[in-house]
Amino acid sequence: MDSKTLRVLEYDKILERLAAHCDFPPSAERARALRPTPSLRKARVRLAETGEARRLLASHPLNIGGARDIRSQVDLAARGGVLEAGDLLEIKDTLAACRDLKKAILRLEDEYPLLAQVASRLPDTYGIVTAVSHALSERGEVLDTASPDLASIRAELRVAHDRLTARLQKIITNPKIAPMLQEAIITQRDGRYVIPLRAEFKGQIKAIVHDQSASGATLFVEPLSLVELNNRYRELQLAERDEVRRVLADLSAHVAAHAEAILAGLRALAELDLLFAKARYAEELDASEPTLLDSANRPPLRLLAARHPLLDPETVVPIDVVLEEGVRALVITGPNTGGKTVTLKTVGLLALMAQAGLHIPAQEGSELPCFRAVYADIGDEQSIEQSLSTFSAHIKTIIRILKKADARSLVVLDELGAGTDPQEGSALARAILSYLLERGAMTLVATHYPELKLYAHATEGVMNASVEFDLHTLRPTYHLTIGLPGRSNALAIAKRLGLPEAVLAAARSEIHPDALRAEDLLDEIQRQRRLAHKERRKAEKARREAHRLRRELTERLEKIEDERLAILEEAREEARAEVEALREEVRELRRMLRKARQPLEIAKEVEARVEALEKNVPRRAPRRRVDEEPLPAIGDRVHIRSLKVDGVVTALDGEEAEVQAGMLRVRVPLDDLRRKSAPEADAAPRRAEASPAVQSVSTPLPSVDLDLRGRRVDEALEALERHLEQAYLAGLPFVRVIHGKGTGALRQAVREALRGNPYAASFEEGKEGEGGAGVTVVKVKEG
Repeated sequence: MDSKTLRVLEYDKILERLAAHCDFPPSAERARALRPTPSLRKARVRLAETGEARRLLASHPLNIGGARDIRSQVDLAARGGVLEAGDLLEIKDTLAACRDLKKAILRLEDEYPLLAQVASRLPDTYGIVTAVSHALSERGEVLDTASPDLASIRAELRVAHDRLTARLQKIITNPKIAPMLQEAIITQRDGRYVIPLRAEFKGQIKAIVHDQSASGATLFVEPLSLVELNNRYRELQLAERDEVRRVLADLSAHVAAHAEAILAGLRALAELDLLFAKARYAEELDASEPTLLDSANRPPLRLLAARHPLLDPETVVPIDVVLEEGVRALVITGPNTGGKTVTLKTVGLLALMAQAGLHIPAQEGSELPCFRAVYADIGDEQSIEQSLSTFSAHIKTIIRILKKADARSLVVLDELGAGTDPQEGSALARAILSYLLERGAMTLVATHYPELKLYAHATEGVMNASVEFDLHTLRPTYHLTIGLPGRSNALAIAKRLGLPEAVLAAARSEIHPDALRAEDLLDEIQRQRRLAHKERRKAEKARREAHRLRRELTERLEKIEDERLAILEEAREEARAEVEALREEVRELRRMLRKARQPLEIAKEVEARVEALEKNVPRRAPRRRVDEEPLPAIGDRVHIRSLKVDGVVTALDGEEAEVQAGMLRVRVPLDDLRRKSAPEADAAPRRAEASPAVQSVSTPLPSVDLDLRGRRVDEALEALERHLEQAYLAGLPFVRVIHGKGTGALRQAVREALRGNPYAASFEEGKEGEGGAGVTVVKVKEG
């Protein structure tokens, strides 16, 4: 791009504002060196990268973290230099920041592929971050962990220091020496510990003089008894310094080994930070991404609501600059300070910004050709640049432009043909404009010559434009109107300012009537355009309001739908929870049924054994009792000889009796019974030899389960002892002791008691269906 054009269009000021958004000195340097590219492909990639950066920062507020400009430090290490601790910490922080930024962007590679390509070139840490962190503290101190030798030296150094200071303390507190001292303090001179001796006592202490006070009243001496200790302490200090230097040299060599890769990574970091700066600058300008078109096809130029980026955004007036296909030149006319020059600069500067990858301050939908070159000749006293140029300087610049301009060029010329005779200047301006049309260059011209208005009206591919002027306020409105030439407004302004009517009438008489009618016609056209523009603004406002309402309704519907789905999901979760609770209750009931079924099955098994025994009892014919023993009656306690158990007669049926023996009810022949005497019946029940225990029918049978939960240990153990005794007497084969899990204290006490209980044969923890660790199953001894 033409360097003079960049300066005239104030492109360098744009770069300075861009550089202010950079967080990294190398990226600021890149920003100031940024130039527009004539390549359509590269320009589109640049714009796309800026767009990705804007979207990324809007959703993920990333930055380069603690990165620093470490190029000089890395270069020094590469040349064999030894870096200071602070330099190594900056390198560590920079590499760590690059690592974190790289990970963050690569995780979003699918959404931001262009940024991911740049981030992939960021440097790795190469083990430098770990090595520096292991050797240096955050304050830049070399840690004892940096090397085994350093740790050993520092340990010896502390011991030597303690010995030295202890000896010094002993000297300054010595009653014989203390009066000779200026103060009872320990100080240093030339790295050696000394004491302040009063000058009059010189020679009283064998010592080496290292210094004296300004008055000469105090001598700083090192007692000879301390020389060896001071020497040792100094030797260790030097050894520590050398080891620290060696550690720093090793770390510097580590950096040097990867210097080239680190420098390449820093360039990628600068590139990435520049993209972030472009994104932040675009947000500041409220800019949009333009569409770039191939200038070889002579595409249109459409800048919608374009604003000059260097003007105050609160006061700048947006303009629409539209050159449809087939239009290659725009002639802008209008009063001074009306905004003609600002229009030229806006178009030229936005073209440069777009091809540099910067989003432009214009509405979405703006389109620009990608120009191979942009040329500008701008210089009037009312321009932003405040540049003053002579006619010859203008012509010299135009000659240079005419030699280079072609169909892929943009040319902006301010006050073309000015600075000389109006008639010759007008003719020269038309000739230059015709030449540029022949070359195919897209050209924008600002002029005061009325002949150029007629030229634009009569020439194909050229269009008039004007900047508006408010006759009521006598101020320009800065609005650009495409398709109509500008009015001079000289007579109207003079009338508003109070010029006598006679003078105005004389002036009008000198103007050709056709020119006056043309001015009136232009005035009417301008008025109609203003009315149409006003109505269009109203329609646009109504459209935006309708769009806003539609968006709000859509958001409300989406919110309602989200709430509906959330309510349904909550209901599903509650239903699932209730179903799961019911399932758990069913599982618990099944476990309880299984537990209840176990003693029933055991009882059935015992009953089957009794029935088998009963069948095996030999049936004998009735005979008289030889011992004249009376027949048992209902309620008598008897002993069943065949079963060897005691029981109670509950019913009599001929030669048989029904006897309740413990949990069992059996029918036996009368001659198989022996009636027990009263003393035996009143005695405490005792265990039968080979059958379940027998209790009186009136005594309730103990339960298979014993629940001790909620009881104190002493109460629980007493209940356990009592229940096991009852179970033993009742002939229960086992007892389930329920003590719960809790802290395990009750369970431990129960099992300790079972180990010494005479009724417990063995015990084990309950199985999964029996209660697990919260239950102990006790097998009751058989008598």
